[in-house]
Amino acid sequence: MSETGLEAYRFSISWSRLIPNGRGTVNPKGLEYYNNLIDELVNHGIQVHITLHHLDLPQILQDEYGGWLSPRIIEDFTAYADACFWEFGDRVAFWTTVNEPNIGIMASYDVGIIPPGRCSDPFGATKCTAGDSSVEPYIAAHNTIMAHASVASLYKQKYQDMQKGVVGVSIYSYWSYPLTNSTVDLDATQRCKDFFFGWILNPLVFGDYPQVMKKNVGSRLPSFTEVQSELIKGSLHFIGINHYYSLYVNDRPLETVIRDYNTDMAVDLRAR
Repeated sequence: MSETGLEAYRFSISWSRLIPNGRGTVNPKGLEYYNNLIDELVNHGIQVHITLHHLDLPQILQDEYGGWLSPRIIEDFTAYADACFWEFGDRVAFWTTVNEPNIGIMASYDVGIIPPGRCSDPFGATKCTAGDSSVEPYIAAHNTIMAHASVASLYKQKYQDMQKGVVGVSIYSYWSYPLTNSTVDLDATQRCKDFFFGWILNPLVFGDYPQVMKKNVGSRLPSFTEVQSELIKGSLHFIGINHYYSLYVNDRPLETVIRDYNTDMAVDLRAR
């Protein structure tokens, strides 16, 4: 990497490798592995960027309380982040709490194609053995947002002055263009952006979900208390964008039958 002139490198820490039981004792071998990696990057003049979580929740926490479906994850994720800041923060100043939570949550809890593979008929891309595609994506996202804010607050209070680092989140991105210039397609395109980006970013910037999500999802969308809203609002130093492709959007009527995240959006997406 050094020979190619690479100036920065982002990698993910495996929560299970560092803390095998999800909480408690740090694994010395895991700690040694990441210290060696970080030191080697720094010694070659490569700026280190760390992602704390990318689809690799410790199985023990999934089995114990359902992982991201439980608010208990907030405390455990914050403790894990604390260990990372303490052990690596003297050499690392760029921290991404969660990588691509928007697509990861949808894939995990709506269509069920990645662990923990939860979904419900008729929305699953596979035959899931458990899950609720109408509700669980919103619960998991809510707890993810709260966990991010908790970690950001911890860093600000305990490490910011000493380590001078920054904390943010990275979002999966496809850009949306209206299929036609009709009012309904223009509105659908904005709705798509609100659901796909605003689902995570609106709370972290403004303290609440987009209004169109509140309207379309209704009581299935969790709400933030005033205290929670203040905690999450402005709880990032940067927004990372992983952009893959662009799609055309056209309006689709909001169905009145049982819905999931994708049908709540009330759009059709197409390559052309």
